[in-house]
Amino acid sequence: MTTMPTARRGRDTLVGWTFLLPNFIGFAVLTMVPIVLLFYYAFTTWDIFGGAEWTGLANLRQMLHDRSFWTAVWNTLYYTVFHIPLTLAVSLGLALLLNRKLRAVAFFRTVAFFPYITSIVAIAQVWNMLFSPGYGPINAILRAVGVDNPPGWTTSAEWSMPAVIVVGTWREMGYYMLLFLAGLQTVPGELYEAARVDGANAWQRFRSVTLPGLRPITFFVTVLLTIGSFKVFDLILVMTDGGPGQSTLVLSQYIFQKGFEENQFGYASAVSVVLFLLCLLVTVVQFLVNRRRDA
Repeated sequence: MTTMPTARRGRDTLVGWTFLLPNFIGFAVLTMVPIVLLFYYAFTTWDIFGGAEWTGLANLRQMLHDRSFWTAVWNTLYYTVFHIPLTLAVSLGLALLLNRKLRAVAFFRTVAFFPYITSIVAIAQVWNMLFSPGYGPINAILRAVGVDNPPGWTTSAEWSMPAVIVVGTWREMGYYMLLFLAGLQTVPGELYEAARVDGANAWQRFRSVTLPGLRPITFFVTVLLTIGSFKVFDLILVMTDGGPGQSTLVLSQYIFQKGFEENQFGYASAVSVVLFLLCLLVTVVQFLVNRRRDA
């Protein structure tokens, strides 16, 4: 009586592991092992051609005196601080607009999402032409409305990062719009009806019904945006290549430069660990703040 359930339980366990092992092996080989090696190489000097030499905290001491590293940290924080709220606001606004019963609403949702799946190289080339100081339509419009000296955008150290932030927001707003749309579908319509009966106007309904109902999805979107902003790489690489000068140099590109252009893989690994810890710290803080709000 007891052997059959035991045998069946063992067989079910074996079947379960059969499904899990291929994915776990792939995760271990392609993700877990490289991460462990990354933390090891962060304390070494290694140019990939010879053996890694243990140097302890030498890479950390080098970072403390590396002006380019601190420039990359500042630019990464600059991009993150402005990109997150701007993308949140635009994507939520689009979701609210396209959550209504409008003609061809599916078409407009597709148009808003299309930049997210478009080639990043094509996006960068088009926006670089739009931002062209001498011939771009953006500066032509600014001159037409009376701006005598429009910004240099990607050719200016002062305006290059705002230009990248605008393009990053435009590219990602459609994806996060879909997440907010999914969240809006979960807000009970009865709450809006009750608010209307109580005399609440549109702004009061948004503040008292929509925003609380979207709190879980807003937290999720904020975490995704934070991690994505800290890891921004491809857009800056093909749009400005970190320039002019180092005005748009971010940590991900700095890691790429040190590792794959200068063959300083030990130092690049140390900077990668710093980037990982920054993402982890900000994410943990967000979880703690969200838990306190829910308490």
